[in-house]
Amino acid sequence: MRKYSIGLDFGTNSVRALLVDVSDGSEIATHVHGYGSGDAGIITDPKDANLARQNPADWIKGIEVSARNVLAQAKKKKGFRPDDVIGIGVDTTGSTPVPVDKSGTPLSFNKEFRSNKNALAWLWKDHTGIAEAEEITALAAKEHPEYLAKCGGTYSSEWFFSKILHCIRVDPKVFDAAFSWVEFADYIPGKLTGITDPLKMKRSVCAAGHKAMYNEGWQGLPSADFLAKLDPKLGELRKNRLYAKARTSDISAGKLSLEWAKKLGLPEGIAVTVGAFDAHMGAVGAGIRPGVLSKIIGTSTCDMMVVPHSEKLADIPGLCGIVDGSILPGYFGLEAGQSAVGDIFNWFVSKSVPDAYQKEASKKGLDVHALLTKKAAKLRPGESGLLALDWNNGNRTILVDARLTGLMLGQTLHTSAEEMYRALIEATGFGAKVIINRFEEYGVKVNEVVNCGGIAEKNPLLMQIYADIFGRPMKISRSAQTCALGAAIFAAVAGGAYGRTEDAQKAMCGLKKTVYTPDAGNRMVYEKLFGLYRQLHDAFGVKEYSGGLSHVMKELLSIKTEVKR
Repeated sequence: MRKYSIGLDFGTNSVRALLVDVSDGSEIATHVHGYGSGDAGIITDPKDANLARQNPADWIKGIEVSARNVLAQAKKKKGFRPDDVIGIGVDTTGSTPVPVDKSGTPLSFNKEFRSNKNALAWLWKDHTGIAEAEEITALAAKEHPEYLAKCGGTYSSEWFFSKILHCIRVDPKVFDAAFSWVEFADYIPGKLTGITDPLKMKRSVCAAGHKAMYNEGWQGLPSADFLAKLDPKLGELRKNRLYAKARTSDISAGKLSLEWAKKLGLPEGIAVTVGAFDAHMGAVGAGIRPGVLSKIIGTSTCDMMVVPHSEKLADIPGLCGIVDGSILPGYFGLEAGQSAVGDIFNWFVSKSVPDAYQKEASKKGLDVHALLTKKAAKLRPGESGLLALDWNNGNRTILVDARLTGLMLGQTLHTSAEEMYRALIEATGFGAKVIINRFEEYGVKVNEVVNCGGIAEKNPLLMQIYADIFGRPMKISRSAQTCALGAAIFAAVAGGAYGRTEDAQKAMCGLKKTVYTPDAGNRMVYEKLFGLYRQLHDAFGVKEYSGGLSHVMKELLSIKTEVKR
């Protein structure tokens, strides 16, 4: 008798549900549901470009719509029965914490806070806590350098405590009303199992380790005394209203509640996994193992690697964390990435492309991205004379600085939109190569690159450019919903189909036949361009760089902020 599992993948703009056969990972049904609030699910503030929030009500509706749809599709296929589903896995964006009351209900569901953006979930790409992140980094460097050593040397404004500390500063009413703060990845399993008490729900080691400085070496989260020096309220929150233990995703967070079993049409009591972040689940779905770099390419990117416990591993400056069990149980999970990739291309198309391109694309039955890609593919590397930095949403790795901004060098009165579009693609490739080099500088060898995500699936030009820049073949995960597949793999383990995550991966993962191999001529040109990119990268991004210009971008932002006031 066949058994099935469901992966729920909560992204920046939508939730995806995937139903798979646990015996071989074959995909039975999938459904994508877009969030209804804000702009494609992102709630912003025209007065503050750093603010990005989400409505948790969109998440709950997304569960119902997407899961019901995959089950409705599956029921049309011979032999499928909902009773044969053995588990549900969950992945989400992060760090995306939400302030909740004692029952685990988001404050934004309370009438008093319904119109308050600070009571919503603070989306991963929210950078309002830049100053607070710098405070945390400075204090940890002085008193607890071990905290920073496991998260690349710098605490980020994208992460858990930066956001909460910023809330204390700008909206104490919201902070005081919140009993606790819960990561998106913890909230969804709690909701599905009915274990919504923030003190009882099982917390994700992926979220805790990479974004909240959790480590068993210092008994979990940073000490209450340390956090109290940032603000007494933060210390009290840590002491009494957060959590002491975090767990890997092969463990059940609980059983599907009767309420949600009825809503979805699934058996009550099936396993619901401990949650994790989408990129980490995507790495599992892509078949990650030692020596394999898993690149999840979307609005941003995450670059994931694993190292067995048996191997010596150095602390690596600039990474988003080295966390035991955050990707695969029994391995250290290493996370790096870029704060914007697809977002850069979308920004360029929506804000900077002349109307003539819009008209041409419409006439040819293409969208503007497809038209620009087609035109950009006709250009040779270096032909445009352009070189860009990929920091339009700051730098996540290796500089870890949200106040860095984009740059394009070499424009003339003859520069075309397709030349700029290609230069932006190349910039993201150069930024990705910096990350690969950082892994290898510290002894983590990259033997193979496996890509996943919509861009990897749909943009051959980008994949070829990356192959040429990296000097390595670019492989693509078999599943178009790799993050959801990773969640379904963990659901298969928690549901009892497999004893180890690696065994489930061997059965359920695969690669597409298409492989992008480096072009020797293009690679030579890109080596020269990458050398120039590194000069710009260091000049504008590294404070210690001789004759550095790292202050220029930040001073421009300061002037912008002052003028807007």
